[in-house]
Amino acid sequence: MRRDPELIRQLMLKLESLDVPAMSIAMISCLKDLEIDGYTSEQVIYHTDQILMSGWIDTAGGRGMNPSTQFSFRALSPAGHDFVDSVRDEEIWKLTKDGVTAAKGFTLQTLSALGKAFLHKQVEKYTGLEIS
Repeated sequence: MRRDPELIRQLMLKLESLDVPAMSIAMISCLKDLEIDGYTSEQVIYHTDQILMSGWIDTAGGRGMNPSTQFSFRALSPAGHDFVDSVRDEEIWKLTKDGVTAAKGFTLQTLSALGKAFLHKQVEKYTGLEIS
């Protein structure tokens, strides 16, 4: 299965929106909690597993009883928050997605780095300050 950057973004935004109290651990079901219109359960499970393996989620040290369909979730990791915050804006996301489409491939790190680069440009535009 090929990774879909749009599904990765939607899953990360959905995970961020989960109402998990601070310092609590929730069991998340890929089949119930992470349904995304237009995607099959197999696609959601695969992409969630990719996100888990990337370290973008704090699983509190475990992945649950059945790693293919549910996992423990405490919060997004700092890297996960960085990704979501960098591609939350639709305009920045379009530039990011267009960039990886034009490049004909991506890694999760490249997807995140490209989103951050476009976000930096946006901040520079509004503040006049260069971010390195």
